[in-house]
Amino acid sequence: MGGDDLKAEIAVIGGSGVYALDLLQDVEATVVDTPYGRSPEVIVGKLDDRRVAFLPRHGKGHTVPPHMVNYRANLWALHELGVKRVLATTASGSINSKMRPGELALLDQFVDFTKRRPATFYEGGERGVVHIDVTEPYCPELRSILTEAARELKIKLHPRAVYACMDGPRFETAAEIRALRRLGCDLVGMTNVPECVLARELELCYAAVAVVTNFAAGISRAKLTHAEVAELMATNIERVKRLLFSTISRIPAARSCACGKALEGAVVKV
Repeated sequence: MGGDDLKAEIAVIGGSGVYALDLLQDVEATVVDTPYGRSPEVIVGKLDDRRVAFLPRHGKGHTVPPHMVNYRANLWALHELGVKRVLATTASGSINSKMRPGELALLDQFVDFTKRRPATFYEGGERGVVHIDVTEPYCPELRSILTEAARELKIKLHPRAVYACMDGPRFETAAEIRALRRLGCDLVGMTNVPECVLARELELCYAAVAVVTNFAAGISRAKLTHAEVAELMATNIERVKRLLFSTISRIPAARSCACGKALEGAVVKV
């Protein structure tokens, strides 16, 4: 476990298939005790002159299913470490035929179909009540930097994708996918909500890159398996890491977005 003074300014949350960031130097590991439980092991190190934390969303070795991830502990831990910017990866199934397996997409909006996940830090009592604005759920500054980095690296990155978040851990039915398509969703996954909402409540900048791992149920002619997801992630992991590392080096020290003022006007005053 690292020391109490271990700090980072930028974090990467790794989803399925992204369990380490091997280019970090001078790394230390820590586990953070939060009001919501203990975080997974967080690795903190240096990338050039930036302090970067890496948190595996599903725990070391993907031991926690999506509906049981302690999203509040994860985000609170990064907040305790001093993080202000978060880059996340998420494996996703495609509903949009233009977003093909192996391609990357930048999340722009979400539709939340989760049913049993704690989705806020503010549940009344001493902490009070907050109604956070998620008109624009993902940080525009980080999204712009990711887009620029992908362009210079010649990595195909779909600039906008609507993400449907399901509870899992099962895959969806063909009927559910048809309904999601009618609602305008491009991708489907199991992890991005409430993660992005909790980041907003902590006034963190947050952006997410989806790795399209398969066509969703009823579109794909093959049986959906996690093995397929893992295989495609393994094939594309180096490309994802290159995009993340290039993006981190471009992030300015000062924030120019409104994410750091998300609680202004959101707190219910008695």
